[in-house]
Amino acid sequence: MDMGLQDKVVVITGGSEGIGFAAARAFIAEGAYAAICGRRKDVLEHAVAELGPRAFGVSCDMTKEDDVYNFARRVFDTFGRMDVWVNNVGATIARKGTWYTGEEIDRTYAVNFKSVVMGSQAAVPYLSRQGGVIVNVASLAARCATSGRATLYGAFKAGVVNFTNTFAGEVASKHIRVVSILPGFTLTPLVRATIAPVDLEKQSRTCLLRRAASPEEIAGPIVFLASSQASYMTAASLEISGGRSVTLNPGYSYGE
Repeated sequence: MDMGLQDKVVVITGGSEGIGFAAARAFIAEGAYAAICGRRKDVLEHAVAELGPRAFGVSCDMTKEDDVYNFARRVFDTFGRMDVWVNNVGATIARKGTWYTGEEIDRTYAVNFKSVVMGSQAAVPYLSRQGGVIVNVASLAARCATSGRATLYGAFKAGVVNFTNTFAGEVASKHIRVVSILPGFTLTPLVRATIAPVDLEKQSRTCLLRRAASPEEIAGPIVFLASSQASYMTAASLEISGGRSVTLNPGYSYGE
C-alpha cells in the first residue's frame, strides 16, 4: 500500500523516545524525513543517530513559545517544506488524595494542551503552502476519567480532542487536515516510570486484549492518519486502546 509519504517532511514533537520515536522510525520507513525535538539534548542526539540520515533533531521545550516557533522555522529552513506536524508531547503528574498546586496545574496545562495549540499554530504557515496534516496525540484518558490518578491529564487531553475538531474547521480551506489519536496504556518510558508493574497488569485486565500496547502499535495509526490513505479524514479522533473500558464484562471472552 502506497502511503504517499515518500520524501515528505514530518515534524514530531517529543520524538526522541516512546511513541514519538517509534513514529519517527515508522515515517522514515515510508520514505519520509523526520524532524524531531526533545528537551534532553543527549537523548535527542542518540535518537537522531539511531534513526539515521533522514532524521533531524532540534533541542526544544514545547511549552516555551520562542522554542516552538524557532523549531518550526529551523525545520522549514533545513528542508524547504513541511508536510506533517505531530503534536506528541505530553506528561502527567499523578495525585492520590491530595490537591494540585498552582504550579503543578500550570505545568500540566502547558505540556499537555498549550504545547498542542502552539505547535499547531507554528505549523500552519508552512503546511498551508502545499497542504498537510496535523496529528494530535491525546489519550484514552480523554474519554475515561481516572479518579485519583492523572486527574488533570485527562481533562487537558479531552481539551486536545475538542481543539482538534475546532482547529480543523479553522484551517480546512488551507488544505490542512487535523486529526487526533487516543492511545491507551502504552509501554513508553513515561508509563514505566509512573505506573508500577502490578498496577499496569491490574488495569490491563479491563482491556479486551489484556495487555499494554507497544509504541510501534501506536505509531502505525499515526502514520496512517498522516498518509494519503486517510485523505478524507479530518476533525476525527481514532482510539487505539485495545478495547479498554468499552464493554462492561471484558472478561467474558476469557471465560471469567
